[in-house]
Amino acid sequence: MIENKVSSSSLLTLDLEEWYPESDVMQIDIADLLVEGLLLREKDFRTFISENNWSQYQDKHVALFCSTDAIIPRWAWMLLSTSLQPYAKTIVFGDAQTLVEELYRQKIAALNVEEYRDQRVVIKGCSKKSVPVQAYVQITARLSPVVKSIMYGEPCSTVPVFKRAKG
Repeated sequence: MIENKVSSSSLLTLDLEEWYPESDVMQIDIADLLVEGLLLREKDFRTFISENNWSQYQDKHVALFCSTDAIIPRWAWMLLSTSLQPYAKTIVFGDAQTLVEELYRQKIAALNVEEYRDQRVVIKGCSKKSVPVQAYVQITARLSPVVKSIMYGEPCSTVPVFKRAKG
C-alpha cells in the first residue's frame, strides 16, 4: 500500500492566491484630465468631480494615480478621495499593483495568527494570479513569531524559510 505522507502530515497550507482581489479593482488615471498632459486646471477638475458618476465605483477597490510625470497638487487627490468615499471599498494612491499590495496588507494584518501557533506552515508557491512579493514578505513576518516553521512551495516540495530555534 502506498502512503500519502503529504496528506497525513501536520502541515498547514496557506494559499495567498485565495486572497487575490477579484475584478473589483479599478483605476483612475488623472493624466486624462490634464491640459496638454502637464497642467491640472482647478475649475475643469472641479467640473469633472461634480459631473462624474461616482456610483460606478460602488463596492470597488480604487487606485488613484497619474501615468505622466506631471506634478499634481495634493488637493486633487483629496477631492477624488472625498468623491469616492461614499462608494468605494478601498481607495489608495498608486497604481493597481499598489492597490493589490494594500489589500494583501489589510488581509494579513487582520489574520488571526493564533490559528497558526506552533504549527508547521507551507506558504503555497505556485499560483495563476500574480501574488505580490510584498504579500510573501508580510505573511512571513507576521507568522514567524508564532509558528514552528515556515516553508515555501508545495507540500510535496518545499523550501525551508524559517524554523524556530529549540529552546
